Amino acid sequence: MKISILGAGSMGSGIAQVASQSGHEVVLCDTNQEQLDKAKAKLAKIMARLVEKGKLNDEEASGIQNKISYSTSMNDFADSGLVIEAIIENLEIKQKVFKTIEEIVGDDCILASNTSSLSIASIAASCEKAERVIGIHFFNPAPLMPLVEIIPAVQTSETVTKKSRELIDSWKKVTVLAKDTPGFIVNRVARPFYGEALRLYEEGVADFATIDWAMTELGGFRMGPFTLMDYIGNDINYTVTETVFAAFYYDPRYKPSFTQKRHSEAGWYGRKSGRGYYDYAEGANQPEPKKDERLGETILNRIRVLLINEAIDAVHLNIATPKDVDLAMTKGVNYPKGLLAWANEIGLRKVLSDLDALYDEYREDRYRASVLLRRMVIRGETFEV
Repeated sequence: MKISILGAGSMGSGIAQVASQSGHEVVLCDTNQEQLDKAKAKLAKIMARLVEKGKLNDEEASGIQNKISYSTSMNDFADSGLVIEAIIENLEIKQKVFKTIEEIVGDDCILASNTSSLSIASIAASCEKAERVIGIHFFNPAPLMPLVEIIPAVQTSETVTKKSRELIDSWKKVTVLAKDTPGFIVNRVARPFYGEALRLYEEGVADFATIDWAMTELGGFRMGPFTLMDYIGNDINYTVTETVFAAFYYDPRYKPSFTQKRHSEAGWYGRKSGRGYYDYAEGANQPEPKKDERLGETILNRIRVLLINEAIDAVHLNIATPKDVDLAMTKGVNYPKGLLAWANEIGLRKVLSDLDALYDEYREDRYRASVLLRRMVIRGETFEV
């Protein structure tokens, strides 16, 4: 099957690599020739490194590179079995693009968007055959991150959903099925990792370094929230937070932070700008965390119960199955444990008690416990993950 990718940025070129390594002929398209040249050069470097490490031989590396053709015209998408769009997160632009692609490809071609937060139903609505449109959301870098969220729109046919999932499974990816709601699984459930860390800082509970220390050393997370936000980029992370907040009709659980907004406004985006929550200038002194275990446990428990509550609510609202929610968080953002498995381990009654204590203290809806959590505690149930 011929696979076509629109957008030769890091995500699009990464997906092209995954598809070619899985034996497909691939067209990587971008209107910017310079971007295509960069993508081609980057792939050559990656292949050389894999040969150096003994993971591929020269012939295999050449074969993978030769399977990808680079184009500035979407007309080359003709005869594709699947087209994956990986361009700017702008609904209007995506709708125009999908309308154009549909006129080029055959009736059986599946049209997919790699969007991380936009409505698949809205994208599908721009097409004559909306039933062939689906969300296929990879995580960056696509060749290394195992998780792919499969998101059918309300219009998507069951056949297209089944075919898409089977195809991506054949690429040796871990697929999870998610409902078409803002943030899908990962970007929805992960919001408290950033949001509650920012709230703890704003309340003066601890500084950036101490919160990061608590989450990595005591919680087992690979990166603390402030290190991770600096890595992602505060401009991007703040925009996603605002988008999710608006998309959920301003639910207080997703409320953005003034601290992050001010950092974004100041141009303190993180690593890419040289300054974020931390200073990345050469020779800059990094702040030392306050390694107080009691304080660290307070920080960890507060962020963790909100993450668990968000995961439970995703199950309650049929966003995904318990198994897929835990898979998404461990394989998509490298959490040390599935949040629902963690809830079982801590004890659902204890999770509920901690959330209720926060709600009683703050009287804010951001701390309200999921009704599913309450029901499960009453019934003495645990999650099957």
